Amino acid sequence: MAQNLKINDKVRIISGDNKGTEAKIVKIDRAAGKACLEGIGLVERHMKKSYLNPAGGKKTIHVGIDLSNLKLVEAAKFEKKDAKADKKVKKGAK
Repeated sequence: MAQNLKINDKVRIISGDNKGTEAKIVKIDRAAGKACLEGIGLVERHMKKSYLNPAGGKKTIHVGIDLSNLKLVEAAKFEKKDAKADKKVKKGAK
């Protein structure tokens, strides 16, 4: 787990059922050591009727893949904003 994976990095799964598949990271849980990948590890959870969910039904959720099973293919591009370009200059300011 020494990899520094971030959201929007492109990774390859190196073990498990989806071995060899490439996908983008959607969410990372560092405490659990898991990453949620786009389109991979989706399961349906059956929801019981409740006050907050009166209809009940099914909900699609991501199941995390262990970080040790992922290999970085392409890092996300980081664009640094120019702080001076964002500042507005007031008229008459000295």
